[in-house]
Amino acid sequence: MNQMDGLSDILARKDFDIPPEVRAIKEYVRRYYDADVSVTMQPQAIVVAARSAALIGSLRLNLPKLQAAADTNKRIILRIGK
Repeated sequence: MNQMDGLSDILARKDFDIPPEVRAIKEYVRRYYDADVSVTMQPQAIVVAARSAALIGSLRLNLPKLQAAADTNKRIILRIGK
């Protein structure tokens, strides 16, 4: 990184691609529940948050299917609230 790099130069080199696990979880929830969730990646876990307690309850019951859809071994944490 050069001292004279501007913010636009730094951001141009940044990789903003969505991780495949995040995309897969959001598509799964949209397809089967017609709802939106926020997904945050952590080193050992994936946090899925939604405003609806009913949605989180349904996702909790289908956690193995969600894990398979995301194709990940990371722990999936479900949270109510955005």
